[in-house]
Amino acid sequence: MTATALMIVAAAIAVVSCRRAAAPVAAAACPADAQRASLDFTLKDLDGREVRLADYKGKVLLLDFWATWCVPCKIEIPAFVDLYAKYKERGFEVAGVVVLDRFANVKPFAERYKMNYTVFDGTDRPDIDAAYGRLVVGLPTSFLISRDGRICSTHVGLPASPSPDIPIERAVREKFEAEIKSLL
Repeated sequence: MTATALMIVAAAIAVVSCRRAAAPVAAAACPADAQRASLDFTLKDLDGREVRLADYKGKVLLLDFWATWCVPCKIEIPAFVDLYAKYKERGFEVAGVVVLDRFANVKPFAERYKMNYTVFDGTDRPDIDAAYGRLVVGLPTSFLISRDGRICSTHVGLPASPSPDIPIERAVREKFEAEIKSLL
């Protein structure tokens, strides 16, 4: 092969490689081997009504374990309020499960933070501890669950900001929104 022919072949390979690299690669919305979420619980909401988590099947669910004293929880909750308002019509739900706290503290907290999604009492629940305790290693811990009941992502604490120029509140909102949109 001549030098000119080799240069043409190399240029063609470079063009194909650049086009491949430039084309966005679609990430899987949920890993194929994602663990099933345990939703076989009945919990009481802020008004004392019993709600079954299984009633959320068929929806994209953000299951968030949190407490009123948790500073990172206070950072992520406004993003969850906004995301729930934005995507609830498309089948998105948020369920906040209070743990390691007094449930009596929650109603005034929920009012102050204008929480528009359901908040549950998960305190002193060995069944929840058995199902999620080994996964809940810090607060907040959030699970994004697909419509078919698989845990697609888990967040312990707050997602990191991709840049020091991006405020953590914005980074949290953008991270969760990208994941939610991939499942809707």
